[in-house]
Amino acid sequence: MTRHARLALFAAALWWGSLTAVGAWVVPLLFANLPSPAMAGGMAAKLFSAQTWVALGSGLVLLMVIRGREESVSMDAMGGVLMLVVTGMLLALLVEFGVAPKIMARQDLKLWHSVGSVMFALQWVCAGAVLWRVGARH
Repeated sequence: MTRHARLALFAAALWWGSLTAVGAWVVPLLFANLPSPAMAGGMAAKLFSAQTWVALGSGLVLLMVIRGREESVSMDAMGGVLMLVVTGMLLALLVEFGVAPKIMARQDLKLWHSVGSVMFALQWVCAGAVLWRVGARH
């Protein structure tokens, strides 16, 4: 396995694994164990914000690796991964800068929490598909 292939696999694993850890374990544990939902919500917001930057960093690494491999791999094969990476990154940005401020402002909380949850889940699917495809190549 080449160094670039290892880097892509690491970035994809970091992205998907961090989404899984934050969304499936850490945030539910906050709400189960902190004294109030307000405290848990404030900490969850910070964790989701940090997760956005992990997603963007991982996505940028993946984009650089994909760009560097365009000549040696058919664009059809890489195009699907490229689209998944860009979609996942856009979802992360939309949640961070579009949905999260509305949740923090407690603006129609049920609606925006639902929208954010769906977008987070879609980002998780994108990251998982990227990990699957990158891992399958090696």
